[in-house]
Amino acid sequence: MKHITILVPDGENNISSIAGAYKILTRANSYWKENRHCTPYHIQLAGISPSVDFHGGLFSVKPHVHIADIAQTHLVIIPSLNHNYKAALAGNQPVIEWLKVQYANGAELASVCTGAFLLAATGLLNGKTCSTHWAFAGTFGNLYPEVDVQKDKLITDESGIYTNGGAYSFLHLIIYLVEKYFDRETAIFCSKVFQIEIDRHSQQPFIIFKGQKEHADEVIKQAQDYIETHFRDMISIEALASRFAVGRRNFDRRFIKATGNTPIEYAQRVKVEAAKKAFETSRKTIAEVMYDVGYTDVKAFREVFKRVTGVPPLDYRMKYHRP
Repeated sequence: MKHITILVPDGENNISSIAGAYKILTRANSYWKENRHCTPYHIQLAGISPSVDFHGGLFSVKPHVHIADIAQTHLVIIPSLNHNYKAALAGNQPVIEWLKVQYANGAELASVCTGAFLLAATGLLNGKTCSTHWAFAGTFGNLYPEVDVQKDKLITDESGIYTNGGAYSFLHLIIYLVEKYFDRETAIFCSKVFQIEIDRHSQQPFIIFKGQKEHADEVIKQAQDYIETHFRDMISIEALASRFAVGRRNFDRRFIKATGNTPIEYAQRVKVEAAKKAFETSRKTIAEVMYDVGYTDVKAFREVFKRVTGVPPLDYRMKYHRP
């Protein structure tokens, strides 16, 4: 029998990603046993403390075993952490070392949401792609610059390491892992029982763009503020660079380094975010919203909107606007 470990790190973490992963995987195990007459996996919760409290002691989780008692496992699921990452990492150093040993011994690792911070602390994500909650992608990127953050992606799968986007999107990761570790039939069964959409790969429609200002370049911050307050205008990047007395090539380089986007991409994201708000809260047509956010070409607007959100403007409006 193979082994799956669901970690219970010390600290105030996300109980839903622990309980949800355990519930779905044990149900997959039961389905397999009913149809194949064998149990493929031994699924255990493991940590470094006998009990971990959640939500101020309202809930607690008691791991089945200490991580030191697991000599070898085949898959480790790392749940979402709290938002005090430094404290979470400092309080789970034995877990970080154990993860490195298990991966070296052939185990695969899967992180949920901000569990990517704990996974990245092992160094195993260096040079690899990674997803996490879109709201913390900037913080993650600053803390781990050697990791290629793909905040639009719902799931990454590279070299036996899996990561996923934020919050309850971990359910899609677990269904993805069920298909990997069991089979497609079992994954479909679990998706139907737990009513989780199968084969979802993007968190783009859920991203709320708030700008990327977790950097120290004050000139670029001023440029960002200018773009955000003048998004309805036709902004010339050449003129914007001149406005802040920076050469165009140097301006682009500094902007990309600070935000991860070119100035043009940043302006597009600001415009699209304003368009999303308009679609959600008003009865304006696509053409009206397009003009409001500074576009005059319908085709160009649709292409940019779909590239940023993953869905066409009309589909977005129909999904989120309720008269």
